[in-house]
Amino acid sequence: MRTRAVCAALGDDEVGAIESIMTSASVEANQILVDEGEPRRRVYTLTSGMLRLSIALPDGRRQITGFLVPGDYLGLADEGEYSQTAEAVVASKLCAFPVREMEGLQDRFPRLKDRLHRMTRLALRRARDSQMVLGRLTPVEKLASFLLMFSARAAENGLPDNPLLLPMSRTDIADYLGLTIETVSRSFTKLKTRGVIRLPEPQIVEIADRTALEGISGIVLHA
Repeated sequence: MRTRAVCAALGDDEVGAIESIMTSASVEANQILVDEGEPRRRVYTLTSGMLRLSIALPDGRRQITGFLVPGDYLGLADEGEYSQTAEAVVASKLCAFPVREMEGLQDRFPRLKDRLHRMTRLALRRARDSQMVLGRLTPVEKLASFLLMFSARAAENGLPDNPLLLPMSRTDIADYLGLTIETVSRSFTKLKTRGVIRLPEPQIVEIADRTALEGISGIVLHA
């Protein structure tokens, strides 16, 4: 995790500076870490587990906007308030950094600032990919795109990209893709029947034919 998280920008002789402002945080499954609209006092790096990000819709429903995996950074693009609610999908651990102290370290270590800027650009790229998935795609195309994006995310963060561990529920996936849970379940079944994926366990997806999955997705993801 040292090589993938935000502190990867610092040399061994500089890590002590960021460790001096760091505290550990942990959240149990379904526990909220930060609420949408809450003042942004800390930023976080996820070291284990998974977080779901969501926003509240005007009608009271939630829209899941993404999932964070180990190595991802929380609060990077936010200003004075958290723009999304973050809660644990499974028991998770994080490193927490006070915003003011982190900003001070960016002034001291330009490489750290560059690293955070790259992570911001990556987050924006992922947001664009998410918008494509939520656009004019069929349910099966949306699910295929979701699996490919999640596989790419895992590879970027040094995690296994196949088979995929998907600890989130089918309801979470439905709320992310803008579908019903029944439609998500049928879409999984269609991909399995076509021989594109295998489902050895409910939360494990094996990509059996990546080329076919890419063809079904109907989009080209950014490298």
